[in-house]
Amino acid sequence: MNDLLAAWQSDVARQPQWVQHWLDIMVIILGGFSIVFSLVRVEARWVLAGFMLGAITMLGLYSQIGYSRLLGLAHVIFWTPVLVYLLRRRDRWRVKETWSGKWIILAVTTLTISLVFDYTDVIRWVLGAR
Repeated sequence: MNDLLAAWQSDVARQPQWVQHWLDIMVIILGGFSIVFSLVRVEARWVLAGFMLGAITMLGLYSQIGYSRLLGLAHVIFWTPVLVYLLRRRDRWRVKETWSGKWIILAVTTLTISLVFDYTDVIRWVLGAR
């Protein structure tokens, strides 16, 4: 497992700086903050579950195929339902009243931006861009 994570970190380090920063932002917003807010919000528990399942699946895919556009499939599979769930609950976010409501806006924005990249990557992979 340590070798797999070291290889992943090495491949990520070869990506453009903005990609590395984007990955850090996703980990903080979808991973770190969702842990904190999962104590008070069911939405955060869904985000955390989707984040963890996506990460585990992505590492599994990575161990089989390496660093590829197809890795976005893990996000497509697990983050799309989470985003739909969050959007269906938007009348309960309480953005003005709570920090967790403000975090949900960040999470939805982060998920949406990531999924645009992920769907694009998976479609490009299917069309032959490896």
